[in-house]
Amino acid sequence: MADVQDYKQQTQYETFSYLPMLSSDEVRKQIQFIVSQGWNPAVEHVEPERSFNHYWYMWKLPMFGEQNVDRILAELEACRREYPNHLIRLIGYDNYSQSQGLAFVVYRGGR
Repeated sequence: MADVQDYKQQTQYETFSYLPMLSSDEVRKQIQFIVSQGWNPAVEHVEPERSFNHYWYMWKLPMFGEQNVDRILAELEACRREYPNHLIRLIGYDNYSQSQGLAFVVYRGGR
């Protein structure tokens, strides 16, 4: 029974929240995946205490047709500089299915 761990309640967000935070290379790969699927990336942010019962704020408009991974990363960093204590997520909007193809928290405020 030594390998059984106690349950520690933690707030979970989006797709990868049950995993350790993604490294910068892993975030880059996820952005490359969004771009390769032809999805439109968008950045959103919110205060941690409002993340479950309020809409997230949109950081600028979605980046329609953006293919440059570095520009997307630059927008994530700009949002992080402006709102260092907010949760910041990246979304890949799928035009065909009219839904989110991928969404994950890139930065957890203050960490």
